[in-house]
Amino acid sequence: MSTALVIGLGDMGERIAADLAASGFVHRLVIASRSEHNVNQAAAIIASASDCLVEPAPLDATRLDEVAALLDRVRPDVVVQCASLRSPWGLADRGDPAASAIEAAGLALRLPYQVPVVLNVMRAAKEVGLTAPVANLSLPDVTGPVLERIGLAPALGLGNAGMIQRRASAVLRAEAGGGVPPLVRVVGHHSQLTGVMTAEDPGREDRARVYLGEDGRREDGLAYQAPAIDPGLRWNFLTAATALPVIEALLPESKILRWSVPAPGGLPGGYPVRIDGGAVELDLPPGTSLEDAVAFNERMARADGVERIDPDGTVHFTDAAREAVAGLAPDLAEPLPVADMEARAVLLDEVLGL
Repeated sequence: MSTALVIGLGDMGERIAADLAASGFVHRLVIASRSEHNVNQAAAIIASASDCLVEPAPLDATRLDEVAALLDRVRPDVVVQCASLRSPWGLADRGDPAASAIEAAGLALRLPYQVPVVLNVMRAAKEVGLTAPVANLSLPDVTGPVLERIGLAPALGLGNAGMIQRRASAVLRAEAGGGVPPLVRVVGHHSQLTGVMTAEDPGREDRARVYLGEDGRREDGLAYQAPAIDPGLRWNFLTAATALPVIEALLPESKILRWSVPAPGGLPGGYPVRIDGGAVELDLPPGTSLEDAVAFNERMARADGVERIDPDGTVHFTDAAREAVAGLAPDLAEPLPVADMEARAVLLDEVLGL
């Protein structure tokens, strides 16, 4: 039986930890979070609700030495990285000019909140020689390729492309009156998720790509036909449901899984994969080239505010992102090197009054 480590106990981290404990695939679950009280409470309730051994681990994940010490002590079979400096939902209930401008710029402008912790996790894993796969929930479609540029990409991301896959599968299941739908594979980006979840079809050119069956018949419109779900934390039910099979497949001696995930090996956006014994390989449909899929996802990344990512990991923002914050704090949309993430996070906090 395996050991899993979940870092970060926000709404998503706690959901995933509880699901893993109840799955039967994990013997020992270590959960890590900054608040000692919160992590102890979470461990107590998850242990009471499952047959899993649950261990709390207070952790300041912004400190590389603490993350390295935890990884070295626990030696997990899989690491699930759910922590960020601030939640991507943090501005959802704000309508002030600063928050509105930053939201209009695209989620990539808030990369400084998403990169530092996963960067620490990957640096710590390298430092202690941990070879277990890391699954990253923190804006993986963009943080993955940023970290890939510096040789620190997680094995894959969670959510997003898998959520699009499940929305299409739900339509097929409803049309058939139940049963197991055919194989669904998705090439798509985080920026397309809102349209999929709210059932707002953007038109043929900007749809997520949906492939059915082994031959990969295109049915992109399926992604937009499930009943609309208003934006909010309720989406996390689906995020967790799509994350669990992937995490299980990354464990030793697990079953083969064919799924769609964000950022496998640090690629931009999401792709279909085959996971076997923890090894992740692309599972693109016949006739679909990786070059075309990457180019599509890079184009879709512009809706999140990403113009391009340099070979050293520096992120350049789109003209639209720069225009959105030009009257507020134009420095927020200057090119963003990896080394400047924490300083830019401080600037974001100042502008947002946090």
